[in-house]
Amino acid sequence: MQEFNSINMRHCINCCIHLLPNDLNRQCFRCRGHSHNNQKCPVCKGENRIPLYTDSKQMKLLAVLEVRTDHSESWNGFFCLKKGKLCSLIFGLVIMTLVMASYVLTGAKHGLLLIPSPFHYGAFTSNPSLMDNESLSDMKDHYQPSKINISYVKDYPSIKLIIDTITSKIEFITRQRPGLEELRKQEPHMFSVIPNKFLPNSKNPCWYEEYRGNTTTDPYTTNSYALYSKRFRTIFDYLRKVFWNHLYHYKDKHYRLRCLPHFYIIGQPKCGTTDLYDRLRLHPDVRFSAIKEPHWWTRKRFGIIRLRDGFHDRYPVEDYLDLFDLAAHQIQGALQNEAAKEHSEMNNIIIGEASASTMWDNNAWIFFYDNSSEGEPPFLIQDFIHAFQPNAKLIIMLRDPVERLYSDYLYFASANKSVEDFHEKVAESLQLFENCMLDYSLRACVYNNTLNNAMPVRLQVGLYVVYLLDWLTVFDKDQILVLRLEDHASNVKYTMHKVFQFLDLGPLSEKQEALITKSPASNTRRPEDRSLGPMLPTTKAILRDFYRPFNTKLAQVLFDDAFLWKRT
Repeated sequence: MQEFNSINMRHCINCCIHLLPNDLNRQCFRCRGHSHNNQKCPVCKGENRIPLYTDSKQMKLLAVLEVRTDHSESWNGFFCLKKGKLCSLIFGLVIMTLVMASYVLTGAKHGLLLIPSPFHYGAFTSNPSLMDNESLSDMKDHYQPSKINISYVKDYPSIKLIIDTITSKIEFITRQRPGLEELRKQEPHMFSVIPNKFLPNSKNPCWYEEYRGNTTTDPYTTNSYALYSKRFRTIFDYLRKVFWNHLYHYKDKHYRLRCLPHFYIIGQPKCGTTDLYDRLRLHPDVRFSAIKEPHWWTRKRFGIIRLRDGFHDRYPVEDYLDLFDLAAHQIQGALQNEAAKEHSEMNNIIIGEASASTMWDNNAWIFFYDNSSEGEPPFLIQDFIHAFQPNAKLIIMLRDPVERLYSDYLYFASANKSVEDFHEKVAESLQLFENCMLDYSLRACVYNNTLNNAMPVRLQVGLYVVYLLDWLTVFDKDQILVLRLEDHASNVKYTMHKVFQFLDLGPLSEKQEALITKSPASNTRRPEDRSLGPMLPTTKAILRDFYRPFNTKLAQVLFDDAFLWKRT
């Protein structure tokens, strides 16, 4: 057979048809080859048959059809097949079609189809360049696909093996913090705009910046937030009207007060950050950015507006600072009033910012910063925030990562949502994450843009301790307040008091406190999503196993077993 398969053979079609019931490869070989003679062949009997080239490949049953040079005899040649064999062939094809149709319809109905995944995790790239009009989802083309074909895995034992592999690869290694000069080289413009010293009588990092425009100049004409979002144009229209009234005039020059936030609500998404934001902004001494979630540190400064749209022009730091002008105007008024007194006092107004992506989203690093040999980002968001604001305060709201993931799926999935679909997406995401962990470190996988865009659900967002440990490499532990949504939901007054104390906010009247603590919860689950019910018990068990080692480490870091989420 080896000799037969390695040679480009010719054979007589009629001969093969006659010999098909027996051993085709052995019997038909007798009348094949370049020496085959139609006149002497007992089967061909001198007829003018056309030999068929097979090019070393075995013949298929449907290919064994007679071919004649005389087209007028084609139908006669076709009916040379025995009626029994023809009927059997047709009957077999019909049965096969019915079986496949039944399988497809049943599988589609119950979510049982084992369809190969369109996502393939690949190796990291060392080339950080990216075209402006190239979508982030297209970045998978920059990576070589894995040899392992990803498929949906449904049974618990198989997924448990995947989780065991991931768990065996987990290592919490302290990252190397970059130096200040390295950060300056990466973002020279940012360092040229933000000073290293701020006004002493303000809790916020504020400073005066010379304004060189005139009364006819629109200070917000190029602001990217105003250009790309119609929702915020009303805010900027108001700022234009009052801008000149809030300039500080000194020695024939004009100065505007610039401020950065005193505190950041940095995460996590679907963990109650919106509710915390809505309650905090009711406090008389708290001001927020004009936009709740600017996402400047994580996305806009890289030119990311929406992930599916790829990259646009990068938002300069001036555009980000414009978002705090409303708060800066009030702070400036308070500062001027205090300056008129004999003894000025510390201004009590504090500014906050609440982008829930700040804690975890470092996906853009690979396109702008040089790659490290281990595939880990050399710079993270917190490195730059700390460089400008070493005294910043950070608030983190967390919830059971299992429930967070399901809530995240219900909120962001656009169509065909179901508990079965969620289960499939979890299974695929776990296998993609396992693929990465086989070759790279935990940090490299958590911050890998290609992997994160490929996973159908955002498993990585629930790996809280990975992000927290990285933030603790640059900020002290007493600068970070970590809350649980479960505690906040059961006792809003208690958690808000913890926040007030953490931010050194003054006491409130009973009426003010009641307004903050008794307001209805924000951003609750939509009715159509509640109708889907809870996730499947098997899915919950799978996710419990996956997140357990990360929750255990988180509880150890925070010295609080409540972050094990054993009772939820």
